[in-house]
Amino acid sequence: MRNKVVLKEIKIFFILFFAVILMSILGQIIAFVGFETQVKKHVIKIIFGFVILFGISQINIKFWKSFAYLIYVLNLLCLLLVSLLGATKLGAQRWIDFYFFSFQPSEFMKLSLIFAISFYYSDLSEYELKEAKSHLFPFFLTVVPAFIILRQPDLGTAMLLSGVGIGMIFLAGVPTKAFIWSAVGFLGICPLGWHFLRDYQKNRILNFIDPDRDPFGTGYHILQSRIAIGSGHIFGKGLFQGTQSNLNFLPEKHTDFIFTTISEELGFAVSVFIILLFVALTYFLFWIGGESKSKFSRYLSFGLGLMLFLHVFINIGMVLGILPVVGVPLPFLSYGGSSLITFMISCGLVISMASKSRG
Repeated sequence: MRNKVVLKEIKIFFILFFAVILMSILGQIIAFVGFETQVKKHVIKIIFGFVILFGISQINIKFWKSFAYLIYVLNLLCLLLVSLLGATKLGAQRWIDFYFFSFQPSEFMKLSLIFAISFYYSDLSEYELKEAKSHLFPFFLTVVPAFIILRQPDLGTAMLLSGVGIGMIFLAGVPTKAFIWSAVGFLGICPLGWHFLRDYQKNRILNFIDPDRDPFGTGYHILQSRIAIGSGHIFGKGLFQGTQSNLNFLPEKHTDFIFTTISEELGFAVSVFIILLFVALTYFLFWIGGESKSKFSRYLSFGLGLMLFLHVFINIGMVLGILPVVGVPLPFLSYGGSSLITFMISCGLVISMASKSRG
């Protein structure tokens, strides 16, 4: 029995390792030209990320359940600290700088929220889950950090955090009527929320509705992204041969728009392969949750699956022009240390949950 458990764990680790290392290497190769220094630094972060992945995989999942609320509170305090002492980059105050390294608390807040909501629902009975009032606390846990992140400003991460929290509430079994009324209420207050958005955020939404309204200004990036993706055809123009990417028509080609660069240089075939890898990883996370006998592990796995799905859906959706442009990196492929470490931790948690020897 012990040998079968170990063999299963090795298979799970190999599947995750293969998918993650493949996408990480591809992302650094694509971004290398023009970003050599950043890529070299990011390779070190990737190696450090795999060390963390292995370390997290060896920790019993019950440990995280014991400290779920503490992790949430500490991360919330870090978010508040950002608003007071945070470093400003690209016009946004999102990082805490320790001189020799910096990190983005909003990225880790997604994990903290998943821990806290998973812990809360794991202690509820089936009867309590059917009561609408039982889902108010997870909603509160979601709204507070989302509001803080929105003020940084970081619309993309705030949307992601809200999507993960509300998605977990829905999967937990919130009464359908309560969910529908909540959705109607949210749509009703959206016009009021428009007045709280900054000008550049309003422009992103307007450009999503009509990209041609300002083709040489605020709508320039999404139009160039569409041109690059369409010009890649089936097999692409060749590695480092993309005109839109290498001539710097594309913004942030090594971070938020890296999927555009992949589509232009390696074509539709590789783009579909990348999407299928993400689909397989997401399915795997939900499968682990469905197989788990622990309620905490089940909700945790579902939350991690939602986080991965929303990251991929929003990032690819925005570069294709079917969603507004927001600052959401593509997991494992995009340059960005905090995002990378967040997903490496997620993979370590999955391996830990999948190991029966650790309960």
